[in-house]
Amino acid sequence: MAGAIRNSKPLKLAMKYFARAHIGVYRRTNGLIGARLLWFPAALITTTGRKSGRPRTTPTLYLTDGDRVILPASFGGRDADPAWYLNIESNPQVHVQIRDQHLDLKARDATDDERKRYWPKLIKMYPPYRGYREAADRVIPMVVCEP
Repeated sequence: MAGAIRNSKPLKLAMKYFARAHIGVYRRTNGLIGARLLWFPAALITTTGRKSGRPRTTPTLYLTDGDRVILPASFGGRDADPAWYLNIESNPQVHVQIRDQHLDLKARDATDDERKRYWPKLIKMYPPYRGYREAADRVIPMVVCEP
């Protein structure tokens, strides 16, 4: 039943418009509003569309580690990778906005050691990630963005 609800067209449409509104408010306020989704830290990642070549922006949860930004490509625990992850496979140059900070970075998949180090931190920040890893019929990518 939960999968049917998550995959319903009205819910997908609502989430699409919520994401657009979130991105707009985040940008207009330089992250003063929108830098948290509920109580979780949110960043905006802008990738280049692999088909369109146009900029594509998505809000996502993140961790920082020095000058690195770590992004889980969980797609809400779905069995497919999010479009932004597929885009960075084609072009790893990304723009990340965290509040009023704008970073031009290069994205790559986390190493096994990085995954071991960051997953516990992500789960502590957002406990549902534990269930995502178990429910998804894939290895959830973890992306490291760095200068």
